[in-house]
Amino acid sequence: MVLIAVLATRPSSEAVQARSPLLGKSAPDVVATDMDGHQVTLKSLRGRFLLVNFFASWCVPCQHEHPQLAAFNQHHQAAGDASVLGVVFEDDAASVRRFVAEQGVNWPMVQDPKGKIALDFGVRGPPESFLIDPNGVVLVKFIGEVKATQLDALVRQAEQARA
Repeated sequence: MVLIAVLATRPSSEAVQARSPLLGKSAPDVVATDMDGHQVTLKSLRGRFLLVNFFASWCVPCQHEHPQLAAFNQHHQAAGDASVLGVVFEDDAASVRRFVAEQGVNWPMVQDPKGKIALDFGVRGPPESFLIDPNGVVLVKFIGEVKATQLDALVRQAEQARA
């Protein structure tokens, strides 16, 4: 009976917006290597909205979230107004490569071997995501599994606010 009560009162795994000292400020500068050995910088991705998603292949909520990220990225890649950047959180390259091959990931996934990127963003564990505007300013921090519709709505709101 106690287990049922615990499960019934457990919060949803859906992402919630969280406080962060980064909100309204420029995102930390990211200079990292992607899974193919190419250098990626956050500055090079400016000009469109960017979802920085902290991910691990061993993270079950990250696995559940993946189709939502793929839908968001596909929709916005076609429109050219937003993209995704994955940051590998405490995971080994072989496991991430296997996940990418099996699940299909069409956005850059950068490694964070010493945890500097996670530390700079104040990430405690995956999945955590940050929506960054085209000028590099952090708009929202999410903890938990993001939904494509949730992200789409925030991008629309931010675009309307800029107009």
